[in-house]
Parts: sequence; C-alpha cells; structure tokens
Amino acid sequence: MSDFGLSRRILHWFASLLAATILVLICSGGLVTSHEAGMAVPDWPNSFGYNMFLFPVSRWIGGVFFEHTHRLIASGVGLLTLVLCGLTFATEDRRWVKTLAGVAVVAVIVQGVLGGLRVTEHNQVLGLFHGCLAQSFFSLVAVIALVTSRFWRAFARREPDLGEPRLVSFRRWTLVVTAMVFIQLVLGAAMRHSHAGLSIHDFPTVYGGILPPLEATAVNTINQMRSANSEPPTSAGLILLQYVHRAWAVALVGGIVSIGIAALRQTNFPSVLKRFAVIWMALVTIQFALGAWTIWSNKAADIATSHVLFGALTLMNGVLFSVTLCKFVACAKTAGSDSSTRMEAARA
Repeated sequence: MSDFGLSRRILHWFASLLAATILVLICSGGLVTSHEAGMAVPDWPNSFGYNMFLFPVSRWIGGVFFEHTHRLIASGVGLLTLVLCGLTFATEDRRWVKTLAGVAVVAVIVQGVLGGLRVTEHNQVLGLFHGCLAQSFFSLVAVIALVTSRFWRAFARREPDLGEPRLVSFRRWTLVVTAMVFIQLVLGAAMRHSHAGLSIHDFPTVYGGILPPLEATAVNTINQMRSANSEPPTSAGLILLQYVHRAWAVALVGGIVSIGIAALRQTNFPSVLKRFAVIWMALVTIQFALGAWTIWSNKAADIATSHVLFGALTLMNGVLFSVTLCKFVACAKTAGSDSSTRMEAARA
C-alpha cells in the first residue's frame, strides 16, 4: 500500500492551497496599511451596521474596498483553516502534525480577534501584533504543507549525505538567521504601524550622512521641513527605528548569503538544502531591493506591499529550511542504527 495515498495527497494539496491563500491575505493587509485604510470600516464584526457578508457591493469604494475585502479574505482563511484541521485529524497518524493543525486554528482565531480589536479599540499596538502573527501563521501552515508532502514521507528511503556535526552546525546557523528575519519583520511592522511615513527619505545615506541625526535641534529642523511638505512629525525614536531596520537588513543579507555560499561549497550537501539556500539568497536580494525602492518611491502602496510580501516569503523559506535541516539531523543521528529505527525516525 502506498505511503502517500489519495487522502494524504489531498491533505498536502489543501495545506498548500491554504498557505497560498494566507499569502493573498497578507498582501491584502499590506494594502490596507499602505492605503491607511485600517479604520475605513469603523465597526466590527459588522460593516457599517450590516452583516459583514451582506454589505452592499456598491459601497465597496476607496479605503472601504481594501478593508472590507481584507475581512472577507480573512473569513475565508479562517474557514479553510478549520477544514485543514479536520482533514489532518482524519488523515494523519502523527500526533505532532495534528498538534500543528490545532495550533493553526488557535492562531487564526486570535488573529481575527486582534484584527477586530485593532478597529474597535483604535489601538496601533494591536495592529503591530496582528501583522506579526500573520507572518508566523503563514510560516506555520507552510510547515504543515511541507511535513504532509511526498518529499517528507520519502525520507524513509533517504540516507544523509553529510555528517551529523556539519548538519547540526548548518541547522544552528539557519535557525539564528531565521530568527533574525522575524525580528526584522517586527521592526518593519513597527515602522508601518507608526503611520508616520518615512522618517528617513534618502538611501543608502541618512540625511546625507552615515549616522542618524538624533539631537533635539536636528529633529526639530527635520519636523519643520516635514510640516512644510504636509508630512506628519517624526521623532528621534522613529528615526532610530528606521535606521536599525536598515542596519539589520544589511546584517540579514550577509547572514543569508554566507549560509548560501557555505551550502553551495559543500560537494556532498543534499540538493534540496542547496535549493533552499539559493532561493533564500534570491528572496533576500529582492527584499533588500524592494526596501530601497520603497524609500525611493516615498512608500508607494504597491511597492511597500510587495516588500511585505517578500518579507513573508523570506521568513517562510528560512523556517522550511530550518525544519528540513532538523529532519536531516534526525536521520543522521540514526544512520548507524538498525533499519527499523531509521525508518521510524524518517517517517516522523
């Protein structure tokens, strides 16, 4: 009997579909923030007093369109997550995969409540948590798609090509850099949800120099110029936040590229891990370019939202890379064991 029958294929396809839908939802949320439309629909869970699902299409105009469609997509994602959980419990024999599906349901419920409270409480901090949880939720569902795939099941027929110590080193390195990616996304979300626009308008320079001007007199001068251009005031804290975001981006590019080069230099490094490394380098390069373009375009909505999109993909690739490395390490640890022990570790 096949180890990857129809029911398991359906589960994997459904998890992949849900991950793609969440990515659409993240883009939708990015457009809401980029267009400053978070409060375009002032009530929740209703929409201007209407049942959200019966809100007249004729009123989907301007910011209302972005916010209302975001809510509808979110509702669809919530429903699909419940279906995924049901499919997982009906199909999977691995308890930890069922746990991941249960965590996904809890996450999507919390995410929906955070989104609603962000509106009803007029709270930007809740918006920050809402954005960060969305990125984590996307990566979680992507992991479910990975571990329910034929590739993951095929580990039972694989032998690790690289020694355990080397794999452990790569795993540790990749986990650290993936955590750095998440921190960078938190910094970016904090910038976006401050709703203060660009605190630093030039790149790669910072007000024509290298270090940010944080003195009170310098900030006052900057705010006078911003006022003349009808921009909201900034602060030393916001300037520093954007500077740290830039510096952290440089560190991230260095970390991901170093992992990629190290992986490609290993002649016996598993090909799937090399692919993860190459894709990660490509994603972070595009993401860095989009970050610069966001500044040069004065935060054009489509460019800023693309920056959010590739941030989510960069985190997701790092998470999947790390999880796959963990699997290779587990298989390497049992390489000298009997066949039944190796099969059990590979199928986990």
